[in-house]
Amino acid sequence: MSLWLDFLGAEIKYIQTPSFGSIRVAESGKGNTEALVLLHGIGGHIEAYAKNVVALGKEFHVVAIDFVGHGLSEKRTDIDYIPSTYAALVAEVMDVLDIESAHVHGESLGGWVAGVFAARYPKRIKRLVLNTTAGIPVVSEKGHQDLRDLDELNKRNFGKAPSIESVRLRMQWLMHESNWHLLDDELIGSRLALYQLPEFQKSAPLVFRLLDRNEELSERNEFLPVEELQCDTLFFWTRYNPIHDIPAAEAACARNSRAQLYVMKADAAHWPQYEAPEEFNAVMIHYLKTGEV
Repeated sequence: MSLWLDFLGAEIKYIQTPSFGSIRVAESGKGNTEALVLLHGIGGHIEAYAKNVVALGKEFHVVAIDFVGHGLSEKRTDIDYIPSTYAALVAEVMDVLDIESAHVHGESLGGWVAGVFAARYPKRIKRLVLNTTAGIPVVSEKGHQDLRDLDELNKRNFGKAPSIESVRLRMQWLMHESNWHLLDDELIGSRLALYQLPEFQKSAPLVFRLLDRNEELSERNEFLPVEELQCDTLFFWTRYNPIHDIPAAEAACARNSRAQLYVMKADAAHWPQYEAPEEFNAVMIHYLKTGEV
């Protein structure tokens, strides 16, 4: 199915934010009472939620955001691309759309940002979903090996123009191998087209530099503050998530009494919202409405 058939019924538009300029969003369910904000991973874009925006929009006012420096949002070269910066962007997007408070879901970097947002803007968060989130400690040898493998993949492509093959390899890293059939020409082609934009070539080094700033980010208290979260929190995990495996999720979840862990039944890796959307959407709706999984 085409991405744009998946998005049929959603509105794709651009909004102007005070500090970050033009931001692309996908929006659905505007008449619904409760809002839900969806945040993608590093180097990602709203197409990561193509199979969720409309389905979740049947119950919530859904807003998926292209982070600044990503997708078709403005590519700034004068800001620091760290979680608190992205969290400030989320607050501004909500202000522009007149959303006082919302459920927030984030995948990978998006989960890290969602957690920082929840800690820094506690009155603006309802329930929080941390989907295969970054920003928590790696606890197993397998996780550390996955991290080394990702670093090697990044080094092989550093300084090179993006290609169909480099994008395919990166997206295969995101998905369980049983789901690689989802990596069709449209999905890979859309990401390649975004990566080839001249303005993204300027912002990309600043965006991806985040991956090499662990010590600095720790000193600046930029990691996901699990103990500080005052809202209901769901760690939404998969059996095959790279780097932050189930032991990492269990360890993080145990640090907050309001947190729960859900592990997908379907085979999925780092992109469960796209790999197994039926299960993902059903669990999201139930949790956000009841606080239970």
